[in-house]
Amino acid sequence: MRAIVHEQFGEPEDVLHVHERPTPEPGPGQVRVRTTLATIHNHDLWTVRGTYGFVPELPAASGTEAVGVVEALGEGVEALAIGDRVVAGGVFGVWAEQFVADARALIPAPVGLPDEAAAQLVAMPFSAISLLHDLSLEPGQWLVQNAANGAVGRMVAQLARARGVRVVGLVRRREAVDELREARIDDVVATSEAGWRDRLEAITGGAAIAAGVDSVGGSAAGEVLEVVGDGGTLIVFGSMDVPVLELPVGELIFKQKSVRGFWGSAVSRRMEAAVRQRLFAELAERITAGDLTLPVSSTHPFDDIRDAVRASLTPGRVGKVLLRP
Repeated sequence: MRAIVHEQFGEPEDVLHVHERPTPEPGPGQVRVRTTLATIHNHDLWTVRGTYGFVPELPAASGTEAVGVVEALGEGVEALAIGDRVVAGGVFGVWAEQFVADARALIPAPVGLPDEAAAQLVAMPFSAISLLHDLSLEPGQWLVQNAANGAVGRMVAQLARARGVRVVGLVRRREAVDELREARIDDVVATSEAGWRDRLEAITGGAAIAAGVDSVGGSAAGEVLEVVGDGGTLIVFGSMDVPVLELPVGELIFKQKSVRGFWGSAVSRRMEAAVRQRLFAELAERITAGDLTLPVSSTHPFDDIRDAVRASLTPGRVGKVLLRP
């Protein structure tokens, strides 16, 4: 089979390429899936660079989320059948024509959900809804997030609105405010503009902001922390800019704010099966109702992996970049 691999860590557009590998055979409790579409996530690219929480052995496979069709069953697998359409999230090595996964790690693709949406159902949407579940915000409470025009930022805003939670988004460019408004996401402030904090307060009506989400790092994390209300929580979701946080100490000591990290993979592993199932059911419901949109920026064949990576890294991109075998 053909798979996208790398023999060394480095910039993905430099080190990723297509290579012939033996077709994997499923072991007990596993299935083999033929890939239909796979998604490029930022954490996939960080893994290729060797800078993520998971560091694979070299030479390494790549990719963690895909939709495909079950084509072979290992011993003892009863919950799935050959021909079932399934979604794999957090399964390493899915940027391949075929991959093997534990049957219990796969999710039946919701009936009627297009492959383009199913291919990106788990990592970002499930992280977004898990984040909201983790925060336990009540309808009417306020959440502030930066990188509001990113994939997760858009999903958090859409899912929160469907739950009645208010979200104010922070972006860097004025143009991003207009882009989000076109996507029916309002209450967004550009931090590059003078008086943006006054604009934020006008949006919330002076109501306390219960929690903040930082996906940028550096001084941007401090900006979020400063607008969170006393006793509130800053969730560190990512670090697009720099891997350090610049936080005003007074916000933590005198205003009793707290800071903690959020890693979707770890949260998902700890989550009770019933809760996980309920959240996935909510995702399917929100997508079907049009409350949650999963746009696609572009789709590329495996052989164009380097162009696909460059497309994924393009600033201002709207929607995920997908790979097709």
